Amino acid sequence: MCPDNRQHRGAHPADRKLFSADQLPPLREAVADLSWLLGRGYSINSALKLAGDRYDLTLRQRLAVSRASCSDRQKDYRQNNRLTPDEIKGKSLAIDGFNLIVTMEAALSGGVLIGCRDGCIRDLSSVHGSYRAVEETERAIRVIGEALAQKTSEQVLWLLDKPVSNSGRLAQKIRDLAREHNWPWAVDVVMNPDRELRSSDQIVVTSDSMILDRPVKWVNLGATLIGEYVEQPWVVDLRGG
Repeated sequence: MCPDNRQHRGAHPADRKLFSADQLPPLREAVADLSWLLGRGYSINSALKLAGDRYDLTLRQRLAVSRASCSDRQKDYRQNNRLTPDEIKGKSLAIDGFNLIVTMEAALSGGVLIGCRDGCIRDLSSVHGSYRAVEETERAIRVIGEALAQKTSEQVLWLLDKPVSNSGRLAQKIRDLAREHNWPWAVDVVMNPDRELRSSDQIVVTSDSMILDRPVKWVNLGATLIGEYVEQPWVVDLRGG
């Protein structure tokens, strides 16, 4: 396997073609179909195959469709548990570290972002057991810190996946920047952040659907940061009607 030498979390070479304006109608139809199937009990794998085959989508387009889709019930549930940025003032937060940082890295480096049915903005990057910092990593953390300093003055707990390589290095980078700016942050590197976030009594910062489908209060911080702090982000809106 070739080493990961990427310096940015930017666009895939084929993304301009895969997510061009003429591709949006079938992609949005696929999201509508997949969401309908999910609402009727189909498994994500079988439903995605049906929708993807119908519109002859590539693997990367199918990934985008899967991340944009959710049933009406899931959408309503997530929206009912979502807090606004104003509602987190004076509250403590628990951040899904890789989830938020990777999305911000992609946004800041011009990567494709997906506007999803539940209001989240998701990237198409993946952290499968290995993470490598890119040129935008420190900037992403600083943007998050500047925003949180304005939106909440309480404790922020970052959770990073211990099984992911370089998680310790990223944790130290976050601690160093927090110390530099006097941000009230703590960073824990744990075996299963998702499990801790799903049972947390703090306000959760994530776009992970597996967490959002649990009874957690959450804030859509990623979408807020992209809207307020990223100049001309490349957001492909797949919400359709």
